[in-house]
Amino acid sequence: MKIRRIKQEDLHAERVVTGKSWEDFCDQLKTAGAALLYPGAPVDPFQQAEGLRYLTRLTRAGLEAFVEYNDPAFPVLRRMVHETVKMGADNPDNHYFNAQISGNYEYRISGMRNTVHYLGFFTQNGNYGTTGTMTPCGKLEHSELELMPDGSFEIILSKIRRGKNWLKIEDETGLVIVRQTFSDRSIEVPAELYIENLDGRRVPDAITPASIDEGLKTASLFVAGAPLLFARWAKGFQKHTNQLPLFDPSISNEAGGDPGIFYYHSSWKLASDEALVINVKPPACDSWNFQLNNWWMESLDYRYFHVCINKAASVCNKDGSITVVVAHQDPGTPNWIETAGHKEGTMCWRWYRLAPGENPVTPSCRVMKVDELPFLVI
Repeated sequence: MKIRRIKQEDLHAERVVTGKSWEDFCDQLKTAGAALLYPGAPVDPFQQAEGLRYLTRLTRAGLEAFVEYNDPAFPVLRRMVHETVKMGADNPDNHYFNAQISGNYEYRISGMRNTVHYLGFFTQNGNYGTTGTMTPCGKLEHSELELMPDGSFEIILSKIRRGKNWLKIEDETGLVIVRQTFSDRSIEVPAELYIENLDGRRVPDAITPASIDEGLKTASLFVAGAPLLFARWAKGFQKHTNQLPLFDPSISNEAGGDPGIFYYHSSWKLASDEALVINVKPPACDSWNFQLNNWWMESLDYRYFHVCINKAASVCNKDGSITVVVAHQDPGTPNWIETAGHKEGTMCWRWYRLAPGENPVTPSCRVMKVDELPFLVI
């Protein structure tokens, strides 16, 4: 560039005008298909069709995040992951909000607390489309929030602490995530939230070739990179199929997981006459949940199927333990999780925010014949 006396912005303009920016985006999207053929991935038509839909969902999410809503000077809190965009064992009990931010600015999040069981704000350094990881930066939970009498609040996002409701950002910060976790979606109301840049500007800058060129590049890297990351995870889970060992917290943190949660990731596989029986005595904790996913680590469709269960919705045994039964058809037992037409996939158990002095407990798992379930004794 020095020899040609070309500035960076001139290079972006050249790539946009010549069509190179779009060509590279399309070429990078092609490479995303490698995740569908990753070693260990299912190759039957049903699961490959789900895999293709998965890539289209990530493409939609990537374009919205990194092209449409990519301006950190004018961030928008929006649901990047939801009922029809899923990734990384997305939690059916969660209502996620994301916004692209930058360490170059300070922000304010304002809103109403409402009645959702848990509300947490997290800043992450990096993202899947650039660094490939999202390491934790700042954290602020609803128990730490100072609320006004009407339930409203304001949070300042800055490098230097400002007030009690403060969320840390750093030079490398690129994302703010809001997790709202329901105990009962039918009665709880999610928080109402709005984010704004505090530098005083009211109108965003005009679109630039650089923003589109970089946005397309980041979106395509996200679509190609995220499926490969989770395909590697799913492949690793096959070493302990139908068991639920503790997942390495350092790995989940790098992928943007909640550092206040212990995750138990694995794979599952059941014949038509089999059931997976999970038993555990929960430690004292704020909550817990269990969910089924497909092999691509998308939560199964919780709009129409009972694929997730949590502390509030479960039925306890007499000794205080919990027995969850995963089966293709309703076996007539409490805490049934249905497979929604799947014969295999991945799964996740979470312990949320253990009480002081408590340790995470690994659930015990065993595969049984469905006709043996009426004789199950806990």
